[in-house]
Amino acid sequence: KSRPLSKKRPLPHEFHHTREPPRGMSSDDEFEAHSGAAACSPIEAGKVRKGGFLVIRGRPCKVLDCSKAQPGKHGSAKCHFTGIDLFTSKKMETVCPASAIMSQPDVSKQDFLLMGCNEDFLALMSTTGAVTRHDLRMPSNDALAAKIEDALQNCERGDALVTVMKAMGCEGVSDIKKATRSGAAASPCDNKKNGRKKK
Repeated sequence: KSRPLSKKRPLPHEFHHTREPPRGMSSDDEFEAHSGAAACSPIEAGKVRKGGFLVIRGRPCKVLDCSKAQPGKHGSAKCHFTGIDLFTSKKMETVCPASAIMSQPDVSKQDFLLMGCNEDFLALMSTTGAVTRHDLRMPSNDALAAKIEDALQNCERGDALVTVMKAMGCEGVSDIKKATRSGAAASPCDNKKNGRKKK
């Protein structure tokens, strides 16, 4: 009799958190591919460095700290990662084998002029004036939100330029800085009506 074909064993990146983890890993270890994997690049866990980007528990994060434990009697070397969510500022952690294939989010940034704010939605315009946006909320990061509030009320030294970060289908304001007037279509300080509306 012919032997039945064995079930194809999934590759490391095909594991999902709803399935049982590979042998030697606890249920708390993350070893999965996020649904937004198309916007990510594979990277070996042992090659991830502090300051880089990594998908931790399904969220795009910046790596704040990474450590590697030496292999023990009954297992391989493991990596421990601590990161911060790029959009919620929530602290995230995960542990995985050093040989595991993780997901590294593809992160892009674009600068916009800060034109105002209405009901927590920011009014943004590209530096060329060709694109306007009103779909991004005030960031949840309190320190960054305070800087934006300050820029909306006090913009004596020039235009305020915010950086919009995009990763895995999510977008949010990640930074604010002063901008030169060259190339700017308008100044957010030219019209006081562009400021935040009082409730």
